[in-house]
Parts: sequence; C-alpha cells; structure tokens
Amino acid sequence: METKLLRIAELAKSNTKMKFTSLAHLLNEQSLTHCHFELPNKKATGVHGTTKEQYTENLEENIMDLASRLKSKSYRPVPVRRMYIPKLNSDKKRPLGIPEHEDKIVQKGIAKVLNAIYENDFLNCSFGFRPNRNCHDALKILNFYIEKRAVSYVVDVDIKGFFDNVDHKWMMEFLKHRIADPNLLRIISRFLKGGYMEEGRRYKTETGTPQGGVVSP
Repeated sequence: METKLLRIAELAKSNTKMKFTSLAHLLNEQSLTHCHFELPNKKATGVHGTTKEQYTENLEENIMDLASRLKSKSYRPVPVRRMYIPKLNSDKKRPLGIPEHEDKIVQKGIAKVLNAIYENDFLNCSFGFRPNRNCHDALKILNFYIEKRAVSYVVDVDIKGFFDNVDHKWMMEFLKHRIADPNLLRIISRFLKGGYMEEGRRYKTETGTPQGGVVSP
C-alpha cells in the first residue's frame, strides 16, 4: 500500500485538480492488517468493548471478514461510544466519540489515503492534525516569526464547536473535488452518519464528525 500511496501523492502534487477514481481497493487485507498493528495499544474501547488485543486473537479471520464486507459494500461502522472530557479553561465538557477497534482500522486506512492526496494541497504554515507535525513544531515557527520578523500582532481564533457542526453535505461536496471513487465516499459518508450511543440509547448524527475518531480531523 505504501508504494501506491507514494504514487497517489506524486500524482496529487503534479496535478492539483486531479480526481482519483479508484481508491477503496487499497483497503485490502494486507493494508488493513498493517493499520491494525499501527493503532496504539490499551486505548478506550467502543460500544462493544473490543480491545486491540482481543481483535488480535483471531486476527486473520477478522481481517478477512472485514475486507470482504468492504469489498461487497456491506460494511457499516458501529455507532461510536459517547463520552465527555473536561475542556481547557472552561466548565463545559468536550464530547468524544470512541469507535469500535474494527472501525478504527478502517479509519486508519482512509486517513492514509486522504493524507496522500491532501498533504500536497496544505500550506506549509499549517500544522493541525498533519502527519509528522505537532504543536511544538508550530510553536517553533511562531517563535521564529516573533523574534526574527516585524510582528505587530498575533491573532488567536477558535471556531466554536467546529467538529460538532460540520455540514455533512458540504463535507462530501468538498471531498468530491479530489475524490471520484463512489465506494470510498460511501464509506466516509457512513462514518459521518454512523450515530453514537449514550446511556444505552442510539442517536443519529445529522451534522458534525466525532472527536476521538482516527479519521475525523
């Protein structure tokens, strides 16, 4: 998969208007297995409580079944488990949506594909949720500009409830500028519409994308 992703990245860089028509086939048994092992251990579990270790016990059969459902278009993600964590400098709490381990595997694979395409479109000054970049890297660049350049002001902006209010329709329209594979778009749409479980009840998600998912950012 890595070789194919490099090729996608090269094409995306050489033609910023190219639409990719065949991507879902990259979510095959081999790549899904790699994604499984790349996921961190001992993380919060989804509604079924399946851990990475438990999934590993019957890994070959589990991955084979997952790949088969993806290929036959019958794969549907499980609703995420809603939990809350304190928000920094606020009395409010931030909602998180914890996917099942199997769904984390698929999300990891999708994120790799999206990164291969969109990393070439992002500005060099952006750092949020990008591979091999973190807050410390952003602070280093900010520090350089403040110390070495004539800076009159710094603007700190936060979009209120951004992840909670992402418009599904416009998100899918945006993706279609670069992705013309209906199979991959269908899977992404199912994640957006997958819903969440809270206190034993299932809720629909008409807007937003759950924080806590691998592919959400």
